[in-house]
Amino acid sequence: MRRLPLVTVDVFTSRPLQGNQLAVFTDGSGLSDRTMQAIAKEMNLSETTFVLPADGKQARDGGVKVRIFTVDEELPFAGHPTLGTAWVLQRANSEKQVVLDLAAGKIPVVFTSTKDGLFGEMTQRPPEFGAIHKREDVARAFGLKPEDFEPELPIQTVSTGVAFAVAPVRSLAVLRSLSFSWQQAAAYYEKSDAKFMYFVTRDTGDPGVRLRARMIFYNGEDPATGSAAGCAAAWMVRYGVASPDEQVVIEQGAEAKRLSRMFVRAGKRGDKVENVRVGGYCVEVMHGELALET
Repeated sequence: MRRLPLVTVDVFTSRPLQGNQLAVFTDGSGLSDRTMQAIAKEMNLSETTFVLPADGKQARDGGVKVRIFTVDEELPFAGHPTLGTAWVLQRANSEKQVVLDLAAGKIPVVFTSTKDGLFGEMTQRPPEFGAIHKREDVARAFGLKPEDFEPELPIQTVSTGVAFAVAPVRSLAVLRSLSFSWQQAAAYYEKSDAKFMYFVTRDTGDPGVRLRARMIFYNGEDPATGSAAGCAAAWMVRYGVASPDEQVVIEQGAEAKRLSRMFVRAGKRGDKVENVRVGGYCVEVMHGELALET
């Protein structure tokens, strides 16, 4: 039997049993793609990561190689696995910055100590703005009415590694009422440049929270989607929902009973949105080993 060291953390929260769960295997060396996918299925969380240790120079010069899996597929990038894995690695080396070498590229995560714990902030890839979606088409695919969407803000695809369509709805009541067929949604995605839809509202009920959000995918409802939050940060700056470099909070996961808080900001140079950053806290929940027959 090979025993794989494992840490689980709750990400984008400073309280255990909130936020988004993540399983981190701190030594995935030698595991096949098929085995990693099977382990992720076994963990049955939204994502599982595998750290592939390298010698010190390689880690310093090229970052730490990490692979990210959902229960169904490998992802080139995802927000909460990036923050959570970097947080686990930071506790082992106490460095101010941890760089992850992901399939989508190298992502730096900078850590600072605060009164609420260790705060990590990742810098995502420069945002790419894609198609603007017709409200009528999105409404039809996701069980809403065209008038449920904000008329002055677009539904637009943005990617900082994974493409999300940021979809602003009029109210918290609309956001809470979301209920749709995944099969019908998947049919929409097949014809779209977006991999997932990120529903947001400015009607948060809290002046300290700029957006409330929901993201539903094939593994159920995601309590926190850091990659989508980065896309939303870029979208907010482009359309004046947030000022350049203003750090604002996106709350997600309330409907899944796992409240998450993501601290986001993006810069702007001329008409170009840049320097997308997403931050938050993490809490260790479990550590142990997974026994794997060799």
